[in-house]
Amino acid sequence: MSAVLRATPGAGDGAGPGRPFALAGHPARWPATCSIGLWVFIGVATTLFSLFIVAYVMRLANADAAAIAMPWQLALSSSWLLLSSLLLQGAAHATLAGRGERGRVWLAGAGGCALAFLAAQGWAWQALLAQQVSPAGNPAASFFYVLTALHALHLAGGLAAWSLAARAAWRERDPAAAAWRIALCARYWHFLLLVWLALYACLTWITPEVARVICRAP
Repeated sequence: MSAVLRATPGAGDGAGPGRPFALAGHPARWPATCSIGLWVFIGVATTLFSLFIVAYVMRLANADAAAIAMPWQLALSSSWLLLSSLLLQGAAHATLAGRGERGRVWLAGAGGCALAFLAAQGWAWQALLAQQVSPAGNPAASFFYVLTALHALHLAGGLAAWSLAARAAWRERDPAAAAWRIALCARYWHFLLLVWLALYACLTWITPEVARVICRAP
């Protein structure tokens, strides 16, 4: 992503061969502004997820908490999200290198994998509900639904940005002008992947017994 942004030429308005990242009606520094804004959002979202994880561990340390078996669909969804992140990164590099057709194929594949991730998450919910694991009654189950839903909500929001990047990839004549949008999506997807891996690890490995050790509960 940094390489994409460093290719931005001097300031100016409009778009054209001399200003690959300038948007019509926006200054050429617009990609850098969007990049900073994304970093700020990632920082806020990281804080939010961190607070939820701390609350999860503290609540799991209580005596009324019982561990739940994680459905195998979560491993499948993790694979889809990893593939989506890799495809977005490849799409950004391919588009910047002038291989627009390959970039569009990878970009479309990344969106499809993201949708498959959400479908697998819903499948995991159905599997737990079929086992009578409801959101109420057990703190472990309650936080499972809250944490996975919160992450899915962030991914759904990212799909809105992905749709804008896809529109630019199909309509933008200058590959570099589309590449920076795709690169920002790739960065956000990498963040979502790391958050999901952290959540998955917490949901799988932090049992009530481990939580009581962490919290030094009796």
